[in-house]
Amino acid sequence: MKKTNAMRILDSLQISYDVREYEDNTDHELTKGAANRTAEKLGLEPETVYKTIVMRSDKKEIFVFCQSADKEINLKKARTVAGCKEITPIKQDELLSITGYIRGGCSPLGMKKQFTTFIDEFATLHEKICISAGQRGLQIIISPEDLAKACNAEFVDLEL
Repeated sequence: MKKTNAMRILDSLQISYDVREYEDNTDHELTKGAANRTAEKLGLEPETVYKTIVMRSDKKEIFVFCQSADKEINLKKARTVAGCKEITPIKQDELLSITGYIRGGCSPLGMKKQFTTFIDEFATLHEKICISAGQRGLQIIISPEDLAKACNAEFVDLEL
């Protein structure tokens, strides 16, 4: 298996992780619950599979949010933790140019730049969570604390 940027970052930090592969049909529309289908394909509970959502503030700052597949982000809480008046998800056609990743393969690790990152605090209730490895069809299993360390993230309440 070819290493992704996310895996190389974890290796360089000597952080332990596992990789799981799944068959990807490239269907990653938000309205169709791609993260929930990934959990199903991997045989994992949706609350342990975390999606990466990239948003832009009214000040044009980029923020990264990690939320479990079974939950939605409360935009009011996202605005509060980001310290802005408005925040919206970036458009799908901007994702690659901003992060270096495509929808369905966006990892909070290894983006083109290190953006301020927030992980929903409920991740800490699990020994391990699952995030994108930076490529469709590959997921990283990692402790929430190690993920936060690797991407300099803060645990916050994001739940709707």
